[in-house]
Amino acid sequence: MGLLRRHPAFRNLWFGQTISVFGDQITMLALPLVAIVTLDSGALAVGVLAAAGWLPHLVLSLGVGEWIDRRASKRRALVWADVFRALALATIPLAYAFDALTYAQLLVIALVVGSFTVVFDTAYATFLPLVVPRDEVIEAQGRMSVSRSASYIGGPALGGLLVQLLGAPLALAADALSFVGSALFVSRAKVDEPVPEPSEGTLRSRLAVGLRFVFGHPLIRAGVLCTATINFFNLAFNAIVVLFMSKELGLSPGVIGTVFSAGAVGALAGALIAPRAGKRFGIGPTVIAGAVLFPAPLVVFALAGGPEWLVIGILIVTEALASFGVMLYDVNLNSLNLLATPWRLRGRQSGAARLVNYGVRPIGALAGGLLAEAIGLRGALLVGAIGAMGGVLFLLASPMPTTRQVEEPLDGGSSSSESSSASTAAA
Repeated sequence: MGLLRRHPAFRNLWFGQTISVFGDQITMLALPLVAIVTLDSGALAVGVLAAAGWLPHLVLSLGVGEWIDRRASKRRALVWADVFRALALATIPLAYAFDALTYAQLLVIALVVGSFTVVFDTAYATFLPLVVPRDEVIEAQGRMSVSRSASYIGGPALGGLLVQLLGAPLALAADALSFVGSALFVSRAKVDEPVPEPSEGTLRSRLAVGLRFVFGHPLIRAGVLCTATINFFNLAFNAIVVLFMSKELGLSPGVIGTVFSAGAVGALAGALIAPRAGKRFGIGPTVIAGAVLFPAPLVVFALAGGPEWLVIGILIVTEALASFGVMLYDVNLNSLNLLATPWRLRGRQSGAARLVNYGVRPIGALAGGLLAEAIGLRGALLVGAIGAMGGVLFLLASPMPTTRQVEEPLDGGSSSSESSSASTAAA
C-alpha cells in the first residue's frame, strides 16, 4: 500500500480505474448477450458487433495521439472520456425499457464507446508517468493490473448474475455507473502537467514522427508486431467464444461468468508476480514468457468437450494459465513502452502503437465470425489460438531476449529533437 500512500494522485487514478474495469467486465459479457439472447443474433452479427467496438482504434488512434500530445490537461481528457462513455451505455437500457432497442443501436453504441476508449487510453499513457516517479512505473502498472485481474474474477460472475436477474440490457446500466465513478475519482487526481511544446510543422508531419519513432525503435517495434499478431487472432477467438460456450457447450450465462471469474485467478497471480519477474529476470525475457503463456493454453480451451463438470474444469484451468501470461506480458511491455518514450512523444507513440495493435482487432473479430460461419465455432477457435502463438517470433528476432532494463530516453522527454531513441541495458 506504500505506493498509494506516497502518491495521492495515483491513488485517485487507481480507485477510478478499479471501479471502471469491474464495469467493463459486465459489458464484455452483457453486450454480446444482448445481441444473442435479446435480439437473436448469429455468429456473424456477433462478430460484426465486436468489430465495431474496436474499429475506432483503427480509425482514430493516430490522430488522437497527436491531439493528446497538444492538450494542456490530460486529466481533463480522461474525465470527459469517462462521462461520454457512461452516457452512451445508458441509452441501451433506456431503449430496452421502451421496447425500442435494435441491433443498429448496439453497433452505434459500440462505436461511440470505442471512440472515447481511444481517447481515455491514449491520455492515460501520458498521464500515468506524471503521478509516479520513473522508478515506480512498473509497480504502478502492476497495481493497475491487479485491479484489472480482480475484475476478471468478480466482474464476469457479477455480470452473469445481473444478466440472469435483470436481463442483459439492464445489466449494462452498471457499467454506465462505473464510468461515472471513474470520472469522479480521476477528476481528483491533480498533478502539475508539463506545458505542451508548440506545434511545429503540418499535422501529417507530426503524425509521421510518432510512426517513425515506434517502427524505428527495435524494442517497441517488436512489441507492436507481436501484440498485433496476438490481438488479431485473439479477437477472432474472443468474438465467438461466448457464442461457443452458450450454443455448443450449452453453458448458462451464470456458468459462463463463473468460468471466466474462476479462471481469472491466474490473472491476479500474474499481475502480482509480473513486476517482480521483470526485475528478477529482466523486462525483455518476462515479456517473451508472457507472449508464450498467454495464447498457448487457449488451444486446449478450443478442444474442450465431455461432461459439463469436465468442460468447466478444463475452461477454468486454461483460462487461468492464459490470464497469468497476459499479465506477465502486459505489465512489462506497457512499462517498457512508457520508459522508452520521451514525454513529448508519449501520446503519438501510444496512438501509433494503438493504431496497429488495436486496429487489427476489428479485422480479427470480423474474421472470427466469418471463419466460424465457414468451418464451425470449434475450428475457428482453434485457428485463433494457434495463430496467436506466432507473435513471439517478432520478439525473439529483436533485442528483447537480452533486455533487462530500459534506460531513460536521451532527450529526457523534453527536448525538441525528433530523433531520440531509447537504449537498453543488455544482460
